Amino acid sequence: MLDPDSGLSLTIARIVQRLQGSSLHSQLERQARVSLHKPEIKLESLKEDIKDFLKTSGWEKKLQNAVYSELNVFPSPCHPAAPPEHMKEPLAYMRKAQGSWEKRILKSLNSMCTELSIPLAQKRPASEQKELLNKWNEMGTDEPDLSLFRPVYAPKDFLEVLMNLRNPNYENGEQPSFRNHLGLIQVPLKVKDIPELKEDFSELGLNTGQLGIDDSAQVPPEFFENEHVRVGQKVLAEQDSAAAQQYVRQGCPTALRADLWALILNISNQPEDILYYEQLKSNVIQYDLLVDSLIYKDVKLTASNDDYYFVFEDYLYQVLLCFSRDTSVLDHFTYSSATPPKSYIRGKLGIEEYAVFYPPNGVIPFHGFSMYVAPLCFLYHEPSKLYQIFREMYVRFFFRLHSISSHPSGIVSLCLLFETLLQTHLPQLFYHLREIGAQPLRISFKWMVRAFSGYLATDQLLLLWDRILGYNSLEVLAGNGIIFTKCVQSMW
Repeated sequence: MLDPDSGLSLTIARIVQRLQGSSLHSQLERQARVSLHKPEIKLESLKEDIKDFLKTSGWEKKLQNAVYSELNVFPSPCHPAAPPEHMKEPLAYMRKAQGSWEKRILKSLNSMCTELSIPLAQKRPASEQKELLNKWNEMGTDEPDLSLFRPVYAPKDFLEVLMNLRNPNYENGEQPSFRNHLGLIQVPLKVKDIPELKEDFSELGLNTGQLGIDDSAQVPPEFFENEHVRVGQKVLAEQDSAAAQQYVRQGCPTALRADLWALILNISNQPEDILYYEQLKSNVIQYDLLVDSLIYKDVKLTASNDDYYFVFEDYLYQVLLCFSRDTSVLDHFTYSSATPPKSYIRGKLGIEEYAVFYPPNGVIPFHGFSMYVAPLCFLYHEPSKLYQIFREMYVRFFFRLHSISSHPSGIVSLCLLFETLLQTHLPQLFYHLREIGAQPLRISFKWMVRAFSGYLATDQLLLLWDRILGYNSLEVLAGNGIIFTKCVQSMW
């Protein structure tokens, strides 16, 4: 067991190491050097004077936000003696299952590559590069023949894998008993019960005002809405990520949501960020990847057929094509149970020094992947900022919805939490669905894998995602699944 002092030291060391390579670090150094020429900086109190300058000029707040962002993203440090894979996933059978699933996905991708005689990557001819550049902002008008392409996998395929997941060290008899969990997920993970959820999500209690409920037409705005908007404006003026995260637990006013989310995710869209996006765009223009066709296919099958999101088709192509080339996304694999797939340069199969990650970001898109981006298009209309927000949302949250792990926000735990809550607190509904052959998880799984994108109206979905950001947790998806299932029952 790691003692608190050692854990704190490791966390500090990790954050310092991460920030030393960031643009913020060089900006702080530059500002500190600039401050040396100011008359209020005295040699005898140099350290304190520079600290005061950074505080009054707002740089201390930017540093605090960067540290807070790192704390939100990276898990607590493991014991120094623990193997590296334990940071990714502590349970061996989960790691094994994830490895098998990855091999299956890669096999599906390679089979498609072989069947269609299409290389995984190739440089575009100059004429094609020019054509793509000219139609970059209207790619939705393009109608490539995608009939031979198929999604590598769909959520229902992933659910079948999770249903067969077992802990080899845990004996669970085939015959149901009061000890058995009667749902589809049969792994013994610890999930929260109602008292624990009430404690952890106390701001969602009935005694606390909620945007989306207490700002309805029946409630006078002076009772909650006006004050909540005023507080939100103050939080934005302070530019404090921690305060913003606490604030959005009660929901974001529509006019403030884009700025509050960017503050929580520590996204400022600096010139170097815009330049990085342009570099990714240039890579898309120059090189054609097999996954590009999978992205086109997914957008056409999902967002393009959605009444809310079809208008954002061009944005979706731009963001997802750039995302597939972004090697900075590989950083999240240090705390993800997944491992980025590898491919080999032609003729060098099996020689490790010729291995490359494919796609470059290590993420193979699946059916419905584009729906992680679509709701964000309502908030951000500048492509580079939209891209940064999505990338940060993915490496914080969405990757957990399509990888096998024991993390409390991982899809396995969410499924188990959903089934446990439903079986415990709505037993009649649970057993009724079971008896008619409609296992509740089969209904709700696709909702949770997509974080309800495409299943809730956009205003309701954004209110749900407010809470994901506010609590830095996906556990609210399981609770929302219960409510949604109850609504489905009321329609029968």
